[in-house]
Amino acid sequence: MKLVVIKYNAGNIRSVSFALERLDIDFIISDAPEEIQSADKVIFPGVGEASSTMKYLKDKKLDDVIRNLKQPTLGICLGMQLMCRHSEENNTPCLGIFNETVKLFKSETLKVPHMGWNALEKVRDWLPSSLEKKYVYFVHSYFVPLNDFTVAETNYGSPFSAALKKDNFYAVQFHPEKSAEAGVTVLKSFLNS
Repeated sequence: MKLVVIKYNAGNIRSVSFALERLDIDFIISDAPEEIQSADKVIFPGVGEASSTMKYLKDKKLDDVIRNLKQPTLGICLGMQLMCRHSEENNTPCLGIFNETVKLFKSETLKVPHMGWNALEKVRDWLPSSLEKKYVYFVHSYFVPLNDFTVAETNYGSPFSAALKKDNFYAVQFHPEKSAEAGVTVLKSFLNS
């Protein structure tokens, strides 16, 4: 299996790499369109800010590459948010794979960013039922509301999408690479899909 981790100005490529190495998975890190397009599976990681990241993707012509992938592709954190249509973060048009708007957490009582361990709920589809009520690690100020593509939820003030799935696109708001055994289960589930 050829696994490609998309290289761009994202902050968690190293931690994703370490997680894959611990699983003894061969992979390459690349921003070359032909490498990404020829992969069997793709991971689209992400820690950063939406508008500058979308600009980088467009400058490198990676926006169209990602949008048109046919193989299983996993978006992580900002990667999931950029798969949506629009982000409230600096009013950013995104990739439009999921026809959803990424919203800013607004709360007078909750800390933003949402940072820490929260339980997965209503787990389904590509995520195994063993993940129900398991804790995973989040760091984010923006979230994807519940929608038809939500396959796991988390509650932080109110429920939001912890994971999405549409066709060959998989996505998680949390960081599987920092989520201990639950994160390993998520990565294996994607890699075995």
